[in-house]
Amino acid sequence: MADTPIQAAPQEARAPEVPSVVEVLQDLAKTSVLKVQNYSKLSYHSITNLATGPRYIQDTLDQMDDIGVGSLPIVLLSGFFIGAVMVLQTGTQFERFGQASLTGDIVSLALVRELGPSITGLLVAGRCSSGIASELGSMLVTEQVDAMRAMGTDPSRKLVTPRVLASLITLPLLTTISVFVGLIGGMVASVLSLRINATTFWERAIKILEFSDIMQGFSKSVVFAFILATVGCYQGLNVRGGTQGVGRATTQAVVVSSVLIIVSDTFLTKIALYLADKFF
Repeated sequence: MADTPIQAAPQEARAPEVPSVVEVLQDLAKTSVLKVQNYSKLSYHSITNLATGPRYIQDTLDQMDDIGVGSLPIVLLSGFFIGAVMVLQTGTQFERFGQASLTGDIVSLALVRELGPSITGLLVAGRCSSGIASELGSMLVTEQVDAMRAMGTDPSRKLVTPRVLASLITLPLLTTISVFVGLIGGMVASVLSLRINATTFWERAIKILEFSDIMQGFSKSVVFAFILATVGCYQGLNVRGGTQGVGRATTQAVVVSSVLIIVSDTFLTKIALYLADKFF
């Protein structure tokens, strides 16, 4: 009788386990908490690095030139037409009640308190936060960040802190320029459309402002600068997936920084109005 090979019993193919809805939500929550933790750690180190050396002053100056001077054209152009649109929208309504002279008051308050910091923050976030993310992401993909660590250089101190400091310095200045140019645009629209004297417009626009209004706009611009710089650095230093990951990080940097600016604007406005009633 010929030997017959032993036939192994076929094993049943196991169906892949499908995670439950609870497990998916748990993983999503853990990932979100981890991202918030890493972002908070990066933001904390970006500020504490200023207290100790070494300090990369030349890198900070280069970033100030890129963020501040590079964003100046879009800030000037948008600020002028935002002021003009504000006058055209509000002036026609005030004319119905014979109070066209109040246009300068409303435009000045809106630009200083809200539109100046918010629009400038969103414009700079769209331009610079994406640029920071793409630059740092490209350095990470090409292993330049790993080379820095191998040479004993802290990437947080070398790459993150100069960009955050440059944003904190330049964005309030850009906001101030945007508000001033916006008032110029409002004055031009008032003279040409509402036949309001330019002197009257400036007198009312300056007289209506208080110290609390200026501080509200200034504090918002500082917070917005910190958000757009840290979000861009975080997205750039956490790129995954090569060059395609750089593109995703660039998009996420703009989206996340813009959303955080809008959300934080609500809370900052509430806090500023409360402090203005109590202390100013």
